[in-house]
Order: sequence, then C-alpha cells, then structure tokens
Amino acid sequence: MSSDWLKRAISAEELVAKIRSGQHVFVHGGAATPVPLVQALLRRTDLHDVNLYHLHLEGVPPIRNGGPHRGVNSMSLFTGPNQREPVAEGKADFIPVFLSDIPVLIRDRVLPIDVALLQLSPPDAHGICTLGTSVDAALAASRTAKVVLAEINHQAPRTHGNSWVPLSLVDAFTVTDRPLPSHELGDETPVEAAIGEQVAQLVDDGSCLQLGIGVIPNAVLKRLHGKQDLGIHTEMFSDGVVDLYRAGAITNARKQVHAGRIVTSFVVGSKKLYDFVDDHGIVEFHPCDRTNDVRIIAAIDNMVAVNSALEIDLSGQVCADSIGTRIYSGIGGQMDFIQGADLSRGGKPIIALPSTAASGRLSRIVPTLKTGAGVVTTRGHVNWVVTEHGAVNLLGRSLRQRAELLISIAHPDFRGELRRTFAELRHFSVG
Repeated sequence: MSSDWLKRAISAEELVAKIRSGQHVFVHGGAATPVPLVQALLRRTDLHDVNLYHLHLEGVPPIRNGGPHRGVNSMSLFTGPNQREPVAEGKADFIPVFLSDIPVLIRDRVLPIDVALLQLSPPDAHGICTLGTSVDAALAASRTAKVVLAEINHQAPRTHGNSWVPLSLVDAFTVTDRPLPSHELGDETPVEAAIGEQVAQLVDDGSCLQLGIGVIPNAVLKRLHGKQDLGIHTEMFSDGVVDLYRAGAITNARKQVHAGRIVTSFVVGSKKLYDFVDDHGIVEFHPCDRTNDVRIIAAIDNMVAVNSALEIDLSGQVCADSIGTRIYSGIGGQMDFIQGADLSRGGKPIIALPSTAASGRLSRIVPTLKTGAGVVTTRGHVNWVVTEHGAVNLLGRSLRQRAELLISIAHPDFRGELRRTFAELRHFSVG
C-alpha cells in the first residue's frame, strides 16, 4: 500500500468532533490506549451523557462523572489505578464482569457501542492495520461499532493472530509517532522470591502457563529456565515470558490448542516486550472470549494458572477485586483460568499471594473476608494456595482442614490469632 493513506489523516480534535452526546464509546485499553484521542475528547465541553466503556486505561487522567470532563462518564470493565478514586467517590461506574464475557456483551449489544476509539499499527501493503498490543474486547468493538475512529501510531507493534483491522473499516484517523507506556518491574523482595520458588516447584516440564503482570509472576518465570517444552496460553503476559522464550524453555510443542504458538489477548511491559511481539509469528493475539474460554483452556493438558488475591479467608474464599467495598481492579480472567486449569488433565490452578499486607501489619489470610469484599474465586473452585511460607492444596478438604492448611502458610505472627478466631467462628479448634 502506498503512503497515500497518510493524506487522509486529520487532527485528534477533528476526529473526536464526530462523537455526539448520548453515544456509547468503547476505548481501547492498556498499552493500546489512544491517549491523544481520549485527551481531545475530555477537552470538549459541549457533550452530555457520553459513556466510555473501557478496561484499564494508560496515560489518561482520572475520569469523574460530572467532574471537569463534563458530560463524559467512565464505565470501567476493569478498574485501573487511575479510576480507583473516582469509583470509590461514586463519580465513576464499575461493571463486574468476567473478561471472557465482554466481547459477547458487545456483540449482543448489551453494551451498545456506537463508537470505537482505537490505537492501530500502520497498514501493511494490503491495507491491513492491527490492534497492536491489545485485542481483548477491542476486536468485537471494531466490528460492532457504527463508527470506528483510530490513532494510527507508527510505534504500535504489528501483531499476528486475530488482530487485523482493515483500514477500510476505519471512518477517520489521526497519525502519531509516540512510544507506548513502559512498565519496568522493580527488583523482587525476599518474599516475592520465595513465592516464585514455591510456585516454580509446581510447574512440570511440558506445562502450559497463564501468568499476569507484576513482580510475583516475573519471580516465577525467572525460576523456570531449567524447564523444558513449556507453553503459554494466557490473557496477558509481560517481559518475563520474553526472557524465558529466549532461554529456550518455551517451545509450545506440547500444547493441544495453538500448538507451537504463544497465545495471548494483550501485553503490557517494556519496550523490549513490544519489540518482541512486533511482527513475531510465534505470538498470536486473540480476543479474550477465546483466550479465556474455559473449554479451550481445559483442552490443554497440564495447564498451570497462576493468579493472585488481595485476601483469602480460612474457608478458601478469594477476594481479588476489592478491599472491602472499595473496588481495586475487577473480576478479570481469574475464574476463567481457575476453572479451565481445574478441568485440564494434569492442570493446577494456583492462587499466589504474600502472607501479609501494609508492610507486615495485616494478614492476607483472614478468618472472614472484609464486609463488602467481592468473592472472585469461590471456595469450591480453589485448589493450590501459595505464600512465601509454603504451598497447600485445599481441594477436597473440610473447613477444619482448610483452616489448618491455610494457617500453616500464614505469617507466623498471625497464626495464633487466626486459630483463636477460627475456633470462635466454627466452634472447633485447629492445631
């Protein structure tokens, strides 16, 4: 394709002028957030009742309904750091939903998207752009929206899989050349290192992994370099997968689905990660209703799903989306992968978390969840739980046995109090 397409580019302000009051707008998220378009939209003062549906947004200010961005309302499907305060203040909305359900809700117009705001890679010789770092729910929005508006970023990686958006489907676009947001992981603490070691011991050769972003997933990946024929089927990954792939531990050779391919829905990390996925045929991006389809996950043998939690009670209930009533993140894909790994032949669903919070002042293993806390993973679905103090499997265990096991991996400073409170609640003691 010649460069003539560049002549059609317009400014971000001209682009968002096409959005009208009362419309429902999907905003591409994560590293693919079309920051110039969102910023231009928030500068408009003539709008009312415009609802923005989005996952975690990068590089944009907090959006408060009725606040400085008059007429523009935030509807978080997964609450990132910039939206936690507005949601807590009641000035932004949160939709609790499984990640795997979002594309279906868009296609069925339960979420009636009128406009899709996307970030795309430049078109190739055939006029095909890609969704870059985030396919997740953006593909469904690009196909369903009545109007598609895009930032075409020369630095957005060109990604393989089900990531294509023909330029002919884009109603209007602006062109940028800006780096994607970079997330550099800090050094691991001794606690995170110990958790990484505990989880790594549960990973056998030939396992297929689901891991998120953060120091704990990275600590796990750093300790898998001696493994063989690992696979990746995940909703997202970060830099640690790149290092493990280059070390030769990841081959995807034993996967029953998408054999030979790293499969993901989105990526967030450093420039090293974005360069790795750029035009790399080994990495396939798919919508999150495929990556997180429990049936597909279950069809992969030895699926190891590693997820985290804010707290877990002594019966095994896992809270991962809120601190009490305060929304912290979202349901995301935890239950999709916990269920899928549980149904996988040889699979291991794992909840990995530090034993304490608030610099050691609070135990994350608690007698009961905080009032208003969301149960993301039920006690009936929990298998492995890992802290820096050990790994236990709750599957098939009674309430008494679960309490004993969980207290054994709680921080020693809190074990006595946990035993006493459990005895008061359940009317029997644990050792």
